[in-house]
Amino acid sequence: MQEKAKRIVANLYNDQAGKDEISAVTAEDVYVVWFCKTLQNWKALLSTDLPDGMYFEVTYNGDKKEAYLDVYKKIRNVKISD
Repeated sequence: MQEKAKRIVANLYNDQAGKDEISAVTAEDVYVVWFCKTLQNWKALLSTDLPDGMYFEVTYNGDKKEAYLDVYKKIRNVKISD
């Protein structure tokens, strides 16, 4: 499950390689930040060490045997003190 999520993200990067300035990415370049499985469904939050600020959410619907990929870009990191 987690390896499948990593491959999905790596494939997205490689599909975009011609359009952006990103070199080939493998599943080993992708890491899982969070993962949860309930019954036949699962969700993974993933990222890479690339400096592009991208964050990914892969949701798997076990009933339909479909995966959905949401892609996010980090816009800002603001420190908020107590």
